[in-house]
This record gives sequence, C-alpha cells and structure tokens, in this order.
Amino acid sequence: MSIEAFRERILHGTPLCIRGGGSKAFYGGPLAGDPLEVSEYRGIVSYEPSELVVTARAGTPLAELDRVLAERGQWLAFEPPSFGGAATLGGALAAGLSGPGRASYGALRDFVLGAKVMDGEGRALTFGGQVMKNVAGFDVSRLMAGSLGTLGLILEVSLKVLPLPVAQATLRFQHPQDKALDLLNRWAGRPLPVTATSWDDQVLTVRLAGAEAAVRSACATLGGDRLDAAAAADHWAGLRDQGHLFFTGDAPLWRISVPSTAAPLDLPGAQLIEWGGAQRWLRGIHEPAALREKVQRAGGHATLFRGGDRTAGVFTPLPKSLAGIQRRLKDTFDPHGVFNRGRLVPDF
Repeated sequence: MSIEAFRERILHGTPLCIRGGGSKAFYGGPLAGDPLEVSEYRGIVSYEPSELVVTARAGTPLAELDRVLAERGQWLAFEPPSFGGAATLGGALAAGLSGPGRASYGALRDFVLGAKVMDGEGRALTFGGQVMKNVAGFDVSRLMAGSLGTLGLILEVSLKVLPLPVAQATLRFQHPQDKALDLLNRWAGRPLPVTATSWDDQVLTVRLAGAEAAVRSACATLGGDRLDAAAAADHWAGLRDQGHLFFTGDAPLWRISVPSTAAPLDLPGAQLIEWGGAQRWLRGIHEPAALREKVQRAGGHATLFRGGDRTAGVFTPLPKSLAGIQRRLKDTFDPHGVFNRGRLVPDF
C-alpha cells in the first residue's frame, strides 16, 4: 500500500484499525474499526553501521531487521518482543514494549531518533532525525512509543542500534523471592555486567554481557550454575516473546511495574519477576480496582496485559491532569477520531 493509498483511507473518515503483523492484537483495548493493513509498506530505507543508525518502514518485520543488523555485528538492545515472529517495526514502536535487557540498556523509546507519521488529516509529518543531537523540544517521535497507534499511522522509524556484546554468560541460582530481590538490588549497586534477570518458581537467572574479562570475572564473583549457550538463548527468547512456560495457559496475565526495591507482592497467583525486580508478571483473575490499589501502595501500577475482560480499560487510569494532556494530544493528531479507537483509553 502506498502513502497516497493510506491518505485516501484516512481522509474517508471511517474509523480504522491499524494492523501490521497482528502479533500484539491482544494488547490494549478491544480492536475496533476497518482494518488498515500496513505490513506491505516495508523495507530498510537506510542503514549506517558506522553511525549506529537504521531507518526502516513501519511494515518491516523485526526478524528481517534483526538479520540485517546481526550481519554487521549489531542489534536492537531493547530486545522488542515478536510474539511468534510476525511483529513489525511500526507495531513495536506503537506498543512500546521492551524485552529482558530494558533495565540495563534502556527502553524502546530511548532508542528512537526520529519517525515519519501520517496524522488524522492525512499529512505525512517528520519528527526528530537520525542522530541524538537532533532530538530537542517536544519529542513527538518518542511520543509514539506506547501510543498503540491512537495518534497516527507510523510510516518510518529511525533507531539507534548497538554492537553485539563480545561475551555473554547466563547463571542460575536457587533462591526464594525475597532473597532473590535482595541479591538483585545489591548486585545493581556493584560494577557487574548484568544485562538481564528473571525469577520464577524459586529460580533466579542472571545474564552477564560485555568484555570477555568482565564476564569471566563476574562469573567467578557470583557463582551459580552456568547454562550452555543454547539453553541461555532459549531462556531469554522465551521471556522476550512469552514462550516461557509461565506465560502459557488462559489465565489473565497482569504486568506490574514497581520500584525494584519493592518487597515481594502478597498477591494470589503465580509470579515471574524481571528487570531487577521492577517488572513483575502475575497470572490469575483479579478485580482491577482492588489489584491496582494494592500495587499503587507499593509505588507502582498494573496493566491487564493479556486475557481477561478488556472492556473496562486495561491500563491504570491517569490522574486528571495527565488525562487532559493525553486528550489534547489525541485531538491534535487525530481530531476526527480515525485511528485505533479504544485501544489506549476506552473513550477515544
């Protein structure tokens, strides 16, 4: 589909449901509107390995982008989930999700340098650039991260990429949750090359990455059992794409964000912990308001990530002041309410 074809669909005024690979259709509010397929608007526009910058169209599969970057010894360090391999670059930006390395390398929005977006008036707008120094003032390109397509149709994205680590190692320990959280927070205050962590069913798993000497020294310091390369790759991919056993089944999946120093959450249901304790997944049926109140007391918020009843809203309601800003942004970029109605907030 061409830019002109996109513009024609938008100007028709019919509510549209933007679709790339469809890998994250479960995330956010219920789908509504006529499908607007963008998966064919794909391809890498430019790639400068020496500048650590890549620009690609929104429909470009993440798998294709990963393959091209790996050929030059580079990668997307925020590890965007692909949930089965169909994920696209535009969908990754719209969802704003990051994988196991987020706590170490940064979130997806931290890697966004620029974006080209078509707004609700059919205008193709370009924001940001291809170097960090071009990002100043009101950073609209990063505003698209996590907007779930409600502000406009993402056409192109420019991202910062990083060199692949020279060495990696994954260690495994047996610890109860409170002990694991204490260790993670103590290790975070030390010069250790920890780039990802997880805890599930009394098992703490830690990924180290960086220079060979640094990884070797950290392995000797921390101890634990070292996984072979294949098992380690399977573990972290299983977390990133939610193929891990914890994520299987039909029980609702809640994503809880709290300070890494928060104590174990006394909540019924299985839990899996990532990001040094800052991201905690919870399985089970919970009354949304009651759960969010408990999580708020711990300094965080809760999202109904997958399953359950989404009609009442999957995200923690914003304070009135922030909700007003969100509403004004929606009115500015999509004044006619064309894009992804109800995906981010039930009433728009």
